[in-house]
Amino acid sequence: MYLRKHARIKDGKSHTYWSLMETVRTDDGPRQRLLCYLGELNSSRMKSWRKVIKVFNDEGEEEQLELFPSETPAEDPTGRNIVRVDLRSIRLERAREFGAVYLALEIWRRLKLDKFFSGTIDRIPASVDGRDIDIPWSKIASVLAINRLCDPGSELSIEEKWYKSTALADVLDIPEDKINTDRLYRCLDHLITCKDDLEKHLKVRYGELFEIKYDIILYDLTSTYFEGTANGNPQARRGYSRDHRSDCKQVVIALVVSEEGFPLTYEVFDGNTVDVTTLEEIIGIIEKKYGKAGRIWIFDRGIVSEDNLKLLRRKKAQYLVGTRREQLKDYEQELLSGNWEKVRKDVEVKLIPDKKEGETYILCRAGGRNLKEKAMRETASSKLDKQLARLAHRIEKGRLKNIIKIERRIGAILGKYSSISDFYDVSLKNGKLTVFIDEKKKEWIKAKEGAYLLRTNIRESDPKLLWEKYMQLTEAESSFRALKSELVIRPIFHQKKERVWAHIMVAFLGYALWVTIKHTLKRTLPDYSPARALSILQRIHSGDVILQTVESDNQSKRTIRLRRIFSPDNEQKMILSALKISLPDRLSFDLISKCSADLFNKG
Repeated sequence: MYLRKHARIKDGKSHTYWSLMETVRTDDGPRQRLLCYLGELNSSRMKSWRKVIKVFNDEGEEEQLELFPSETPAEDPTGRNIVRVDLRSIRLERAREFGAVYLALEIWRRLKLDKFFSGTIDRIPASVDGRDIDIPWSKIASVLAINRLCDPGSELSIEEKWYKSTALADVLDIPEDKINTDRLYRCLDHLITCKDDLEKHLKVRYGELFEIKYDIILYDLTSTYFEGTANGNPQARRGYSRDHRSDCKQVVIALVVSEEGFPLTYEVFDGNTVDVTTLEEIIGIIEKKYGKAGRIWIFDRGIVSEDNLKLLRRKKAQYLVGTRREQLKDYEQELLSGNWEKVRKDVEVKLIPDKKEGETYILCRAGGRNLKEKAMRETASSKLDKQLARLAHRIEKGRLKNIIKIERRIGAILGKYSSISDFYDVSLKNGKLTVFIDEKKKEWIKAKEGAYLLRTNIRESDPKLLWEKYMQLTEAESSFRALKSELVIRPIFHQKKERVWAHIMVAFLGYALWVTIKHTLKRTLPDYSPARALSILQRIHSGDVILQTVESDNQSKRTIRLRRIFSPDNEQKMILSALKISLPDRLSFDLISKCSADLFNKG
């Protein structure tokens, strides 16, 4: 780190400016990066080289100082309070991550979550263990949500490490020693009391910011597992794990989002809940909160059952859903015939009206999916053939003679490759293993590779439009990916049921910030994901530039602390502009004894 001197001639006068620089390594070699701009500290004329800052003396009294480099005579006939600064002693202290947390806080305020929580949980007496505290719960809630978005961690890690590494103490005006696990845990307990009101608030705010409508809603479920036994939580059960952690107890999370991915509501179910049993309860929750307005429900085949579809028809709701692959057999002729309509380069569809139920089926075939399933079939077939050949060799050599063991071994091999075992007929005749392949069944399996079937009661004759609507379900899947990967909702370490609910609610708040950033960037920087933008903005830091004054006849030697936000580079400026975020001109913070502070930032 070093000072760089900039000379400029303006109106025939010489001006000298100073900036704080650092050398960084890049792919193109070492480069110099601007940390912050210190401005004009000296010039040939008295009026132009004064640098006035606001400082506090050891007694905490405010005074004005005008700074000069030590090489400049500090004679001032006006009697101003002038000090000389030794530029060789400059150093940087208290570096903090600023850019990402400031963005998160601005999005928090853009969603008016600060006002929402001020009107809800701030009404709860602010005390811990009977002791009154001076930090509003709404600010603690913002710390939890910002951490979940920027650097997900436990409440203990927030207290011990994360909060102290960020500039939130400055922008939220919460000293570092005020953030502890007691306050964080108590805030979790208060958050879950306003879940329904929060969902309604966000629905309104999304409509104001992005004109989001919930005529089409996407419904999907996922699971998240526990570390530990979670014996105190009756919802923690073992069930089908999307995380491939069947060894752990889990809960099931149901999420309803708009077609753009904005959340409408979420619910937490027991870990052994079957997807298909949840729809009726979710419909009841949606109708209770938002009325019985006509909506189009889109969900995948795991939630589809005849009872669920009858329920939707009874409520005069529309639906567009996936179906189980076995149902493709009913449309074998249509699958093998022509008249497909291309909707994308590698996707084609076909409309199949069903007059009995007043429904329409959409037969779809995707080239990429076809290649994937073909490769999987060929790999499985090759492995199956090899294992059957080894078994046949053992039988021929007399190493395996027991008929019961041979039949068990055949069953085990075919069971391992159940996706292709239908067209294999394996039997033992005259002490030899014979393998017969049913070519007709094999051709059918090949024909349905890459194919899937949709089902709807929407009156629409264009299969392309129906397919495009169903593809919006990827937004719900994207929501779960964000919750699990970027917002790290798993694993859950909390043991109490209410704390688990609160943990999921904090993740929901983090997702609210995430999806707002996503759609704000989508307008002007569609190639930048929220994760990428946050990672780039994390490089913007704040820090204290420490200047040492030179002792003189009327001034003792003292230290001046200039708290600055480092200057963003061009890419960071582009992202901030796209998000409509302006970095502040100054940072306010609690002033301490024997610490001077410059409240102005020119960078």
